[in-house]
Amino acid sequence: MGVLNHFFSPWGLLLQGLAIVHFIRRRPDNYWIFIILFLGPVGATIYLFVEALPDIGLVGHSFKHFSRRKRIGQLEAAIRDNPSAGNYEELGDLYMDDGSLQSARAAFDKAIAARANTLDPFYRRGVCAIELGDAVAALPDLERAVGEDPDHDFHRAAGLLAHAYAQTGQKEKAEALFRRVTIISTSSETYLNFADMLASEGRNSEAREWAQKVLDKKPTMPGYLRRRERRWFRSANAMLKRLPV
Repeated sequence: MGVLNHFFSPWGLLLQGLAIVHFIRRRPDNYWIFIILFLGPVGATIYLFVEALPDIGLVGHSFKHFSRRKRIGQLEAAIRDNPSAGNYEELGDLYMDDGSLQSARAAFDKAIAARANTLDPFYRRGVCAIELGDAVAALPDLERAVGEDPDHDFHRAAGLLAHAYAQTGQKEKAEALFRRVTIISTSSETYLNFADMLASEGRNSEAREWAQKVLDKKPTMPGYLRRRERRWFRSANAMLKRLPV
């Protein structure tokens, strides 16, 4: 009885508040909000244990963010005296991890201009370009990456090249490459890019099939992978709602 009284005290309301805030920020499956609201503090505790507890690992990411920002500052200072390809390449990687795609792209430009001869700066510059919506600029870098290493970045390079072909109107080349990649890769990003291309051609039934493939993976995924894939699940659901049956 004392436990129940504790749950229905202000502490119980605090648990519910924390659970609701986490739900709004992380947007897990919608049924959780009913568990939080209708089971009260008990439901909030269950939610926090199942969904929020694994996110404690995100605290480590926050520390990594501060460490990354510190390293960026160090490299920016070092480059004034030593503008080497290696320094620019590392700086580009750090900017990219930090979400600063324009800065990352500029750093990879300078790494390549300083005679970087490894594949990665070309590939990562291409990734920055495609994510910034500049598919034309991404093409030569992604073609270079796939030409030298067809399996580069666990087949993501080939999937992004197919997407770049689609974005630049080369639909036949895009479809042929998408179909080759999806035989060996189950990347949600690639599936949805393929679905997007099919939808742009009015092939709605096929587009729905590829979007549904993303959601079909969800039931068998471990929890940590489902959390990592949430943005793709949301995109797949949004696409299925948008496309006519």
